[in-house]
Amino acid sequence: MSDQRILFVKEATAKYISHLDLMHTMERAFLRAGIAIRHTAGFHPHPYVSIPLPLPLGFSSQCEILEFGLVSGSTIQDLPEQMNQVLPLGIRILDCYDGGLPFRKLAFVRYNITIEFDGDLALSGEKAFQDLTSRESFIVEKRSKKAKSGFTQVDIIPLIQAVESIAPKGDTLHLTLLLKAQNPGLNPEVLLQGFRKEYPMLPILYSAYHRQEILDEALQIYR
Repeated sequence: MSDQRILFVKEATAKYISHLDLMHTMERAFLRAGIAIRHTAGFHPHPYVSIPLPLPLGFSSQCEILEFGLVSGSTIQDLPEQMNQVLPLGIRILDCYDGGLPFRKLAFVRYNITIEFDGDLALSGEKAFQDLTSRESFIVEKRSKKAKSGFTQVDIIPLIQAVESIAPKGDTLHLTLLLKAQNPGLNPEVLLQGFRKEYPMLPILYSAYHRQEILDEALQIYR
């Protein structure tokens, strides 16, 4: 039996739904929509749903992917409308399709990042980001479940594929970054944590992250 995938949006208040709760939300939505999906084998079978790149809590996205196995109760053409009728506000199915690229081919993520400084500092922030991302190396400390101390050090410069745009205006800086997705990937929050520590004279009041697109190794849209 071949697998199917759905492309969906996660925005507004739904961006505060955790990854685990999102999985349960999707499982319940299939049930409420009357759509039967494949279950795992064994003594305690559970619905097979898989998200290849979990979205960090508080991030919005227009390109989330969930893989599942359609058994009955719908078709790939009708499924988006059926699911959208029962999903909570902020989660919306855009498309459903058969198959897709292997998860290992998922390579890069394009993020839109909004940063609001404490004062009219966007131009200074632009210069600082250009300086930071043009370095040969920039070591930051991030949490790690594998390290005994709970933290590990990582050079994030090799994980930044491209700084596609930096747009300052008043106290706000808008960034579009292309970052490595996995093995290892770079969470833009880690980049911003490093920025805060490196440039304490540029205090940040607010930051927001939006996942715009997922790309494969050839920088083509991943589906």
